[in-house]
Amino acid sequence: MTLGRTLWFIILVKLFIMFFILRLFFFPNYLNTPAVGGDKEEYVSRELIHRAIGDPP
Repeated sequence: MTLGRTLWFIILVKLFIMFFILRLFFFPNYLNTPAVGGDKEEYVSRELIHRAIGDPP
């Protein structure tokens, strides 16, 4: 029974590291960057188009 609790604890620690710690360091929040030359909707649509095509901004 203690082996099962230990394995669940390890699984929960790994999930915490994957979804909270790594997200802070490796996945920046692009939507909170200031929108240059217009409103936020225009900035998001322009970024999506550039990323889909593969052009540098």
